[in-house]
Amino acid sequence: MTNENLKKLILTALFAALACITTMIMKIPTPGTGGYILVGDAIVILSGVVLIPWYGFAAAGLGSCMAYLIGGYFIYVTITFVIKGLIALATGLVYRAIGKSNKMRYAGVLLGDVIDIVFVAGGYFLCEFFIYGAGAFESIPANIIQGVGGLIISAVLYPALIAVPYIRQQSFGIADKQ
Repeated sequence: MTNENLKKLILTALFAALACITTMIMKIPTPGTGGYILVGDAIVILSGVVLIPWYGFAAAGLGSCMAYLIGGYFIYVTITFVIKGLIALATGLVYRAIGKSNKMRYAGVLLGDVIDIVFVAGGYFLCEFFIYGAGAFESIPANIIQGVGGLIISAVLYPALIAVPYIRQQSFGIADKQ
């Protein structure tokens, strides 16, 4: 294993741990919905931005589903792995496709946030529809609010994260030959 591959693996593990911990611990209650804004959603988006898209998928999917597993939400573990992983993957692909300038990179983060809102609201709705039937419609507003919260948090964290030279190099694809 080369030194660069080891760094990518360590960064992937770090993002998985951050996604898990922030999902479990950093919850902002949303009044009237019974839901939460999860800081972990911002980490999912940023893992797609910083890591190679498939590494972002692994970090976001594993970190988020581990939070649900540890938290006792067993029914959501598998779907969370898929949804959060796909969010990071899609965000990473969009970010790299349009992020040719600083302004467009920031737009890539914001588009990742939109992807998050659509995948979280739609993905969990589909999963819950098979479990709860029409009652699953009730979770859509809370999931949209959760996604908007992730949008705000990731938009705030992105400039600080990208200021770290190694992370900036990774996210801009300078060292990304894959």
